[in-house]
Amino acid sequence: MSKKGTLFIIGGHEDKSGGMRILRELASRVGKGKLCIATVASRVGDDLWEEYRTVFRKLGVRHLSHLYVAERNNKRHCIGLSALEGATAVFFTGGDQLKITSELGGTRVADRIMQIYHEGGLIAGTSAGASVMSETMLVSGSASSSCRISSMARMAPGLGFAKDVIIDQHFAQRGRVGRLIGAVAQNPKFIGIGIDENTSVLIENEGPYQVLGEGAVYVIDAHDVTESNVSEARRNDVLSIFNVRMHILSEGDWFDTKTLRPFTPRRGQTQIRVSPASPKVRRAPRRPRPKSLSPGRAPRHSANP
Repeated sequence: MSKKGTLFIIGGHEDKSGGMRILRELASRVGKGKLCIATVASRVGDDLWEEYRTVFRKLGVRHLSHLYVAERNNKRHCIGLSALEGATAVFFTGGDQLKITSELGGTRVADRIMQIYHEGGLIAGTSAGASVMSETMLVSGSASSSCRISSMARMAPGLGFAKDVIIDQHFAQRGRVGRLIGAVAQNPKFIGIGIDENTSVLIENEGPYQVLGEGAVYVIDAHDVTESNVSEARRNDVLSIFNVRMHILSEGDWFDTKTLRPFTPRRGQTQIRVSPASPKVRRAPRRPRPKSLSPGRAPRHSANP
C-alpha cells in the first residue's frame, strides 16, 4: 500500500498580515523543505506569486519556486516540471478551479504533483485550490438559500487527492449551504465539506479531518437520505431531500471519515496528537503495577473512568 502525504485545505481569504495562523502552520510543516507555489488558477499568477513569496519568506520558508502554466504545450510543462524539482510541498492559490484541471489534467506536471503526495509530501490549496483537491469538484452553482433543480451545482473531475468528498470554500461568507446540499444530493456517496474563510482542514495519510482556524467547517452527510426529488422534479422546483445530517466543526474538532462521526479529543479519552510526520495515538497512562505482585502477573482493577 502506497504512502500518503498531508492535505492542507483552506477556505480562502486566509490572514496574510496579522497572526497568519493558517499560513504559519503551513510554513512550519514545510520546514526546511521546498514549497512550490502554483498560481495556475489565476490570470494574475505573477502578482500572487510575489504576494505569497513575501509571506512565506517572512514565515521562514527559504526554498520557494513558482509553478504557472497558462498553455498546454511541452515548453510550458517542462518549465512546470523544473519548478517542481526537489519540491516537498505544493500550494495551489485561488482563482478558477476549472483552469487548474484543464491546464494540468493528464500532464506530467499533474503526475509529478501526485507523486509528491504519495511520497509523503504536503499538498495545500486555498479557495479554488481547495475545491480542486477532491476527485469530483464543485465548479459553480447558485448560492441562494434554497436549491432549485435548474440551478444545481455544476461539477467536474478534480485532481483526486481527497476521496469521496466534495469541497466548497468561502462557505458561510457566501451562503453556500444550499448549493453544497444540492451537490451531495446528486450523489449521496460523497460527503460535503464546506470551509469558511481563514479556516482549514488538515488531513494526514487519509485519516480523520482536523479543523484549524477562526471559522467553521460544515460537514453534509447524505448517506442516510430516505427520499429526494433530485431525479424527477421539474427545472423550477425546489430541491426536496429528507434525513440529511449536518455537523458544524470548529478549531480542535475532528471528523472521522470511516465512521462518519465528528469528535473532539478530551482528557481521559484516546487522543490523536499530530506531528508533521504522521499522526500518533496517545492513550491514557497505565496505572503503576503494585510492588507486591510477582513478575508477569497483572493487577486487577476497574477500567479508567
